[in-house]
Amino acid sequence: MSAYLRAQRLLAWIERPLGALLLAAGMLLAGGCASPGGVAPGSPATELAQRLGPPTARYPATADAGERWQYSHQPAGQQVFNLDLDAQGRVARVEQALSEGLFGARIRPGRWTRDDVLREYGRPARVTRVHNFDGDIWVWRYLDGPTWRLLYIDIDRAGVVRGWSSGDENLPDPPEPR
Repeated sequence: MSAYLRAQRLLAWIERPLGALLLAAGMLLAGGCASPGGVAPGSPATELAQRLGPPTARYPATADAGERWQYSHQPAGQQVFNLDLDAQGRVARVEQALSEGLFGARIRPGRWTRDDVLREYGRPARVTRVHNFDGDIWVWRYLDGPTWRLLYIDIDRAGVVRGWSSGDENLPDPPEPR
């Protein structure tokens, strides 16, 4: 293979992740002031709507919150922010839900349903199936430090969570030099 062709292949391999990284950085810079992570507790819902726009999902009141507003960066991003509002419509809590340290404490196989998963993590980046499980596997992207990871939640045909796992996102290996 010619040096030109090898250089072209290397450039193609670099362009895809580099392009995604540059796009993500640009989105952060452009929307940095509109990140849900910077919302202060006590902020009114009207201010949230003005500053952040409409949430990607809204969920009804629970014992802990008046309402949950969710801002998801899926399918291409790695964050899902849950903003819990109190009964007066003020921010009581802001949390980035896709945190590896929280998965084991939150996800309840056998007790959680599809609705619980949506309330906690929003719509998945993708849904897949495997031959040895009779149901869907919902997949979210997230970051663990600098590592791109995936959260998998197994949901059976009845809509009940049967298990969860996480793993590294499969990114292409660099081409081998010739």
